[in-house]
Amino acid sequence: MTTRRILLSVALIAALGSAASVASAQSFPSRPIRLIVSFPPGGATDVIARTIGAPLAQRLGQNVVVDNRPGSNGNISAELAANARPDGHTLLLGSDSLFGVNPHLYSRMPVDLRKAFVPVTNLVTNLLILTVNPDKVPSKTLAEFVDFARKASPPLFYASIGNGSQHHIAMELLKRTANVDLTHVPYKGGGPAGIATVGGETVAMFGGGSVVPLVRSGKLRALAVSSKTRSPTLPDLPAIGETYPGYTVSIWQGLFAPAGTPPEIVSKLRTEIQAVLRMPDIAQKLINAGSGEPSLISVEEFSAMIAEDYVRYGKVIKDTGIKVDN
Repeated sequence: MTTRRILLSVALIAALGSAASVASAQSFPSRPIRLIVSFPPGGATDVIARTIGAPLAQRLGQNVVVDNRPGSNGNISAELAANARPDGHTLLLGSDSLFGVNPHLYSRMPVDLRKAFVPVTNLVTNLLILTVNPDKVPSKTLAEFVDFARKASPPLFYASIGNGSQHHIAMELLKRTANVDLTHVPYKGGGPAGIATVGGETVAMFGGGSVVPLVRSGKLRALAVSSKTRSPTLPDLPAIGETYPGYTVSIWQGLFAPAGTPPEIVSKLRTEIQAVLRMPDIAQKLINAGSGEPSLISVEEFSAMIAEDYVRYGKVIKDTGIKVDN
């Protein structure tokens, strides 16, 4: 075969491949989309999935089925999603703790997250709220809580949504920063952690969307937010950074597809999901539920944020000595 014929054959194969990819994207989705969520029903992550799932299904013409698979701070759901067929019909709703914390925390990860997934889009960003059980803790300010906790014997119990979660890290950083001792009790998600704190099994916790209804009903008392400055959506709550300069913990939730998913399908998903996040009623539902504010950033910015968190939380875990049992 001549060089000219070889080049023509290569060009034809490339053209056919490109046409097939376009056709695949145009016919996508051809069946319901499975959205794997790392935490149980009732928490902020689950609220996000169900809030965006219904309008996304309308736009795509296929149902979006939320599949809650809690455990190991997201490692179980990540393994399931990573092993799914890379055709866009299985997606992972993943958090910064999964991608930024777990690789430093677990000696044995089920998959290499940076190789197993491609980012589709960031969904929301949020702050955490420090809350206490008002029947067990009389404190009405952060300073009063720190003083109360210092005097407690044995140390007060606090809940988190799981070992190595942002909620866990936020309290361990507060312990270190304020020089106070508290005992960690991990739960599988924000819903169970909130129930435990309301019930008195634990007396304090950092929470996102799962604690907002509990605060509004008076079952939990909010003391502060986990940021340097006050939140525009919670202006009456002081920021922990006001008392302890340099303290800050923020969280994000994003959507990921298994590596190998055609770029055209990833792009289509990104376009449709960001269109949903731009809907005023959807944005307001997420904010009202305490699940965070829609974050419409480019995929390049999202990828950079993931990489930065990987480095930042690696240092935090090393400095605080946080450990989990594999």
